[in-house]
Amino acid sequence: MADVYRWRLAPDGLATRRQLRALGLRPGGQDVVAELHRPRRRRAPLVAYLYRVDRAKPVRPMTPGRAAALAAAMRARRTCPNCRTDAGYCIPLSLGMCVPCHDAPAA
Repeated sequence: MADVYRWRLAPDGLATRRQLRALGLRPGGQDVVAELHRPRRRRAPLVAYLYRVDRAKPVRPMTPGRAAALAAAMRARRTCPNCRTDAGYCIPLSLGMCVPCHDAPAA
């Protein structure tokens, strides 16, 4: 069982995934060392998993292949399936198409 700390009471040397990423690190396969619980009224507490900073590894560098795959995925999210144009923004999942296509009267 991992140690449990209350909100803002975790010892130094432990960090969440986001905090590690801000430092240019990643967990690197290590197990969760502790949990951080943030209490909420009438609901279950929010839980964050903590990792040791000294065991964290550097973030892997972006390779040309990964950059191309990321660009292709983002291009697919911006392309309207209705008019097949690049909308310039990620198409909302709630609409399923770009805003002009959604707002156009049905033929």
